Order: sequence, then structure tokens, then C-alpha cells
Amino acid sequence: MRLRSFIGATALMIASLAPLGAQAFDDSKYPDLKGLWRLIAVPNGLASTSFQFDPHRPAGRAQQAPLTPEYQAIFEANMAEQSQGGQAGDPTYKCLPSGMPRVMGANLEIVVLPEATQINALNGAGNFHRWIYTDGRDFPDFMADNPQFNGYSIGRWLDEDGSGRYSTLVVETRGIQGPRAFESTGIVLHSDNQTIVKELIYLDKDEPNVLHDEITTIDHALSRPWTVIKDYRRAKSDRPIWWIESVCTENNEHVTIGDEVYFLSAGGLLMPSKKDQSPPDLRYFGSHK
Repeated sequence: MRLRSFIGATALMIASLAPLGAQAFDDSKYPDLKGLWRLIAVPNGLASTSFQFDPHRPAGRAQQAPLTPEYQAIFEANMAEQSQGGQAGDPTYKCLPSGMPRVMGANLEIVVLPEATQINALNGAGNFHRWIYTDGRDFPDFMADNPQFNGYSIGRWLDEDGSGRYSTLVVETRGIQGPRAFESTGIVLHSDNQTIVKELIYLDKDEPNVLHDEITTIDHALSRPWTVIKDYRRAKSDRPIWWIESVCTENNEHVTIGDEVYFLSAGGLLMPSKKDQSPPDLRYFGSHK
């Protein structure tokens, strides 16, 4: 009887606390960001907007990235290397994460919570999870010694029209680990990893199923801050499929030996990735032909 009374009292206590927990977070004050957000293809003949950093411009030189002379030269050298079959300037070929801000060129799931907003990537760009803390904290002291590819993000919600509802999430991200590139053509960020990324994330005022992310990157590889806008459309399905598993190493045919990148054939044989590429040093394999 005593056990039965204890169980009943516990159930009553949980039931009485549940409404309090539910009322603590009023999601009606926040924009409706539920669902699957697909990156919008820009109508300029481009096959994929996830390939280029600024989806409104073709990849490569047409991005018109405001690079310093030093990093413009690095970019040109990377493109020249890639034209020969190399992988210069795109660290993701080794299955390293894309890192901020490149990770935002993906299909997204956005989960708004009381003290943070979580962003998950859901396509071949690789799985990632961002936590944007909105609880009023500042950047921690340990951040500089513990950088992450997606960095450490702090945000705050704005009620821009005084309606009592939030409309825009303002985000700043620091503590971002490298190496990183804006896109696979070899537009790299500075090796000092002092990048600062600022974002304005908001629904379109005329179309609630369109989301905008205005991304401004401040980096020592740039002669000035670089701002681009990525647009996403909410999937129409009320039961979207979350394709969240992406294992880069599963089908990665690239092999790095020393400073050279080689390729694995379908039969598992080592192949050159560039014309007239020298084979690797085989001195530790004894006699060979």
C-alpha cells in the first residue's frame, strides 16, 4: 500500500509540473521554422547552388571573392592544380568537415529551443550540427584553445516591428577551426583561423515558406567583409524524409601520400590523379618493379 501511495503521489507531482514546463517556452513568439528547408536553385542555368559559396554567381573566379593579393594568388594556384586533376584548396576531399560558413550550403532542419537554436544539415555536404546559444551568454574563454569546424555561435532574437513576435535571428560565430574553403574551387580562408561569421536568419516577408540566411564573413584572406545571401524553400511534404546519414570515408577514392594525392581505381589499384604524376616512394616495400 505504501508503494502504491508513493507511485500515485509521484505521478500527481509529475502531472502538476508538466504544464509549468510546457508554459516556460512559448513558441508562438518565434517564427515557424519547422520542416525541411531545401537550398533554392538560382535561375541562372547553374546546376547546383551548393557547389558555389554565393549561389547567385557561378563558381570559381565568377564568385568575385574580395581576396587579398596573397590569397588571390593562392586561389589561382589552387585552380591551376585542380585543372591538372589535383585537389588543392578543398580540404573536404580528405573527409574533413566543410566548416563555417560553407556548411550553410546544405538542406537544413532548424529546431528552436528556449535557450538555443539547433541547425542540422541533411544532404551530401556532410552531417553537421550547429548550436546557436540564445541564452544571453558571451563567448567563453576556452573557445580559442578549443576551436571547432562549425565554431561557437551566439545569437539573439529580434522583434523588428514591435509585434511581440521575433522575426530575425542575429548570429555571430567565432572559434572556427581550419583548414576551410568557401567552396570546392579553392577559395580558401586564412590559415590563422581568426574568422568571424555574422548571420541574419529570417523568413521572407511575403513568402513564409522561404528562408534567408545573410552571411557576412570577416577573414584575413579577404580585403573586406564578404556578404552573400542563401535562400531556402520549405519542403511541401508534411512528412519529410530526413536523409541525415552521410559517411564521407565510405566511398572516398582519394589517397594522400606525403604531399601528393592519388586515386583508387574501381579495382582498388593506386592510380595517378594528375598527368605525369610520379609514383609514391616505395623504399619500404623491398624489391619492386
